[in-house]
Amino acid sequence: MGKTTGFLEYPRRKTPWRDPLERTLDYYEINTPPDKKHLKAQGARCMDCGVPFCESDHGCPIDNLIPEWNDLVYRGRWKEALDRLSKTNNFPEFTGRTCPAPCEGACVLGINEPAVTIKSIENAIVDVGFENGWIQPQQPAFRTNKSVAIVGSGPAGLAAADQLNKLGHQVSVFEREDRIGGLLMYGIPNMKLSKSVVNRRTKLLEDSGISFYTNVDVGNDLSAEEIMKKYDAILLATGAILPRDLDIPGRELNNVYFAMEFLTAHTKSLLNSTLTDNSYINAKDKAVIVIGGGDTGTDCIATAIRHGCKSLVNMELLPKPPLERDSNNPWPLWPNILRTDYGHQESIERFGVDPREYELSSNLFVDDGDSKVSGLKTQSIKWIKKNGQWKMDCIKGTEKLWEADLILLAMGFTGPEKDLPDQLGVDFNQKENIDTPLGSFATSRSGVFTAGDCRRGQSLVVWAIKEGRGAALAIDKYLGG
Repeated sequence: MGKTTGFLEYPRRKTPWRDPLERTLDYYEINTPPDKKHLKAQGARCMDCGVPFCESDHGCPIDNLIPEWNDLVYRGRWKEALDRLSKTNNFPEFTGRTCPAPCEGACVLGINEPAVTIKSIENAIVDVGFENGWIQPQQPAFRTNKSVAIVGSGPAGLAAADQLNKLGHQVSVFEREDRIGGLLMYGIPNMKLSKSVVNRRTKLLEDSGISFYTNVDVGNDLSAEEIMKKYDAILLATGAILPRDLDIPGRELNNVYFAMEFLTAHTKSLLNSTLTDNSYINAKDKAVIVIGGGDTGTDCIATAIRHGCKSLVNMELLPKPPLERDSNNPWPLWPNILRTDYGHQESIERFGVDPREYELSSNLFVDDGDSKVSGLKTQSIKWIKKNGQWKMDCIKGTEKLWEADLILLAMGFTGPEKDLPDQLGVDFNQKENIDTPLGSFATSRSGVFTAGDCRRGQSLVVWAIKEGRGAALAIDKYLGG
């Protein structure tokens, strides 16, 4: 695939981000427009590797035909590349912007060279497709007499809706928020995924025959039994939105928020009024601490910088990752290495230092005397392996007080909300996710299925799409398809 000697001739070059000092002045996407000539050279780097590990269990969860569309881009056959990409991925414009690219971590070239820029190529293929009008609404050739209700309009719910609609079933998607998209709409900021991109895809799905209902909280506005009577099958795709809390003294103080409270309020205000309604948690002129080192933490950093925060610190409980793979983290496993994401880069440009602080235990939120947080007390830790398990050991004399006017908790999620599943009478497993038999998407109640984070736990957009596709196949079989 690609050019036989391409990986020897061309170095890895990602499609660049916009200049950090420029992009922090607005909320537009950080990506620059794709350069077809540049991407052709990157496609040429894809090797005829025999066994494409980018498609393995360690690579792309949705089995993207990566070497095939890399080769087609190299040959300038963009329409065919889009056709191949669309066979496995319902929403390449989402994954191409938000996915951390496990496919690149498993790329065979990555054994001893920088991997192929798979994510950049994928994103460019779908963007070129939209630019040329190749992506259009598609009504199914026939309609069955079966109806499916999908609760939740995140990537899992939308992928299942798309697949089931193509099979001819009548699909209704219910979303309790005021806009369709779930995590895509309110969990990921505009800079990484423009809401116009989400709305464009939602409009395509609607024009293809899917019905969307916003501001409907199934279980309250519409009872579980009502929806069971009205539809032939139900899919729960509600996500794992219960945030992990930090139960230390002072947690009740004002200006300590969960990350999703911060990000959701910001995006709503931005879309409703370009922030003029002030209905968001404003970080302007505040000393901000973000606790948690994942993607959500990075999104909080980038948003706070755009608000005009006074200072920013990103705290992480785990050790600082190495620059290169450790011996216990060999290819094709996901490389646990130090990455400087867009938010970190912007913070370095804005404040002159990397915002990340590692191996810190948060011990106390400090009260300013008026029930507002004014600081955070921490202690350095070290990780010690005992009896085969890593344990945290606090280091005496390393206590420190950090100034903070706003603290954001971005420590992940613990599972799905339980009200609606309880009303439907479905079981939960030991991980507090909705229970299904191994390899199945069917819950303990007949006719009720589940997919996405509420089934497998907090994960990536690309895994949510895979879950949605798998659940759609299971539902179609249940309906006699």
